[in-house]
Amino acid sequence: MRRIGERAVVIGASMAGLLAARALADFYETVTVLDRDAFPVADIPRKGVPQARHTHGLLSRGRSVIEQFFPGWTDEVVAAGGARGDIAADVNWVGHGVTIKNAPSDMVGLLAARPVLDGHVRRRLLALPNVRAIENCTVQGLVASADNKVIKGVRAKIGSIEQIIDADLVVDASGRGSSSPAWLEGLGYARPEEERIEIGIGYTTRVYRRRPGDLDGKLGVVIAGSGPNWRNGAMAYQAEDRWIVSIGGFFGDHASDEELLFAAFAGSLPTSEIYDIVAHAEPLTDFITYRYPANLRRRYENLTDFPKGYLVVGDAICSFNPVYGQGMTVAAQEAALLQQCLDAGDADLARRFFAAARDAIDIPWDIAVGNDLRHPKVQGRRSLKVRFVNWYIGKLHLAARHDARLATAFLRVANLEAPPTLLLSPGNVLRVIRGNLGPGKTSRAAAGRPGDLSAEPRRAKA
Repeated sequence: MRRIGERAVVIGASMAGLLAARALADFYETVTVLDRDAFPVADIPRKGVPQARHTHGLLSRGRSVIEQFFPGWTDEVVAAGGARGDIAADVNWVGHGVTIKNAPSDMVGLLAARPVLDGHVRRRLLALPNVRAIENCTVQGLVASADNKVIKGVRAKIGSIEQIIDADLVVDASGRGSSSPAWLEGLGYARPEEERIEIGIGYTTRVYRRRPGDLDGKLGVVIAGSGPNWRNGAMAYQAEDRWIVSIGGFFGDHASDEELLFAAFAGSLPTSEIYDIVAHAEPLTDFITYRYPANLRRRYENLTDFPKGYLVVGDAICSFNPVYGQGMTVAAQEAALLQQCLDAGDADLARRFFAAARDAIDIPWDIAVGNDLRHPKVQGRRSLKVRFVNWYIGKLHLAARHDARLATAFLRVANLEAPPTLLLSPGNVLRVIRGNLGPGKTSRAAAGRPGDLSAEPRRAKA
């Protein structure tokens, strides 16, 4: 890699910020990460990562990209108590009310507490000789050239001291609450257009004692919301003796933080696996709740004028319904794309990066928003494509209950390892048709009427 600048600054030590800083470290003499928090000595939750106390798992694509940035990182997380596992064989996946078939695959995911994942990336990053972090640092605005065409640094407050930090490139990784739209507007640029899909997701989390025989030795179960109640849940290995459980729903249908009501909510899910743990295992923590109002995407790629020396990454560009577990993986992909863009030089960097990021975001955005639009209360345009895809994926799930190849193909797409077109290949379409006509098919009512694109499979009984 060749040096293309002296100083780069990253706003925010989120996973997106840490990985962006890793990409920048190959091209700038010094990289400085600024964060409002003081980093904890141990791998414990911090204020700047509000979801850190809830269930996390790293999709196979995200794990492999981070491993490329930091060779040996996966082993380090496992040595600290995490678990690597076969996405298709070691986790039970429930969608459209049915559990798809387990089978061995080459997709390796990673399960650990979010602070463990962040902490190991942060320590590996800060071990690089040209990377440093400034903690307890609040960025108050951008410093621009006289004509506002070039970003020259940031105005920051470190403790009680205000100062200017110079940079050849500033990267905003401050999350969905990013001030970039307002900062750009203050410099005379247009705000990026926003797409917002209200979902009112809320979930409640608790940690339970894990026993070796739980879940037949599997490492987790993921339940996507489906009719009639649209409730979702995830239970994942967090340590050798710990399960972490998060369950919730849309638009105020949130799990209670009262023990019996929490268990009753778990019992309303389309499989009893989470309920069996919640009802019988020893609780190890209090309940923690989280609310997430909307999918949010800022279309920086559509801006015709943008200052040189400035980029936006991660949730500051696009944040998804967290129940799909895509955020860290998309952040990793964006960092890899940033590395590729920088390898070609810094000319027209913003336009090239935002175009590349758009292509990386389109698929997970369509997956999250498209699936959320199955819920009748979610407001948004249900195009013929969206309605067809949702109908088809429902049929695919019914077939994938007994077809491991279909199940694995679906998980490749969900893990961002393959494009959605894989599911529409002639061979897979034929398997879906056969799976809905052959032995073990559900009733005609459960499968949906032929040609009825709005029909949803009924929930399987626990």
